[in-house]
Amino acid sequence: MRHIDLNADVGEGFGATDAALVPLLSSANIACGGHAGDAGTMAECVALCQAHGVAIGAHPSYPDREGFGRRDVAIDAHDLRASLSAQIRALADVAQASGARLTHVKPHGALYNRAAVDPVLAALVADVVRQVDPSLLLMGLAGSCVPLAGRAAGLGVLAEGFADRRYTEHGFLLPRNVVSAVIEDSGEVREQLLSMVLEGCVVSACGSTVHIEPDTVCLHGDGPHAVAFARLVRKVLGEAGVGIRAVKA
Repeated sequence: MRHIDLNADVGEGFGATDAALVPLLSSANIACGGHAGDAGTMAECVALCQAHGVAIGAHPSYPDREGFGRRDVAIDAHDLRASLSAQIRALADVAQASGARLTHVKPHGALYNRAAVDPVLAALVADVVRQVDPSLLLMGLAGSCVPLAGRAAGLGVLAEGFADRRYTEHGFLLPRNVVSAVIEDSGEVREQLLSMVLEGCVVSACGSTVHIEPDTVCLHGDGPHAVAFARLVRKVLGEAGVGIRAVKA
């Protein structure tokens, strides 16, 4: 049976949604202080993941709580390294205290999108992950600079696709300030999910076909349809003969 990972971002201030969403995932990316989250929310999310056998990942960002990590931030490379390292280590310490360990790291928001197209920034992120723990997997947009940088740094990588986000003709995510960037129709989510998982491609916002082969599929945990879409994804993949499980390093 073929398998794929299903991930979502949690610990971002949507506690009730997290509690319903985490049991439906195979991997969770936990906010660790840069854009959201604190020791308490990290501990709650780690406990949820442990209770449901969900792989625990760090979700570091630019240090920008006011902008929820969705703004490009002018920050010195040394300071960014220090911030990202501190965020990942903070969650690693919380996990260790609960008898768990991190499996992966996924950048958040503006950092995620900029690293996807900026090889220097992608290399910085990969190097931070390697220095914290070289056994961690690095998650990034399929076909972007991040998986390439991860492999160059000797890391295992998770190429990521999105079931509920529209793509540009170049294979990047349509910016969130575009009205149609987030897919809110369940039929469209189903169609895009099956296309990327079974056929290795998606249809971009302008109608062109974009090649994409994901190891993991993301659903946004901050959307109003997060739990319903997660249930839909599990149902659709099951009917297609695709199982859901985390990727091991």
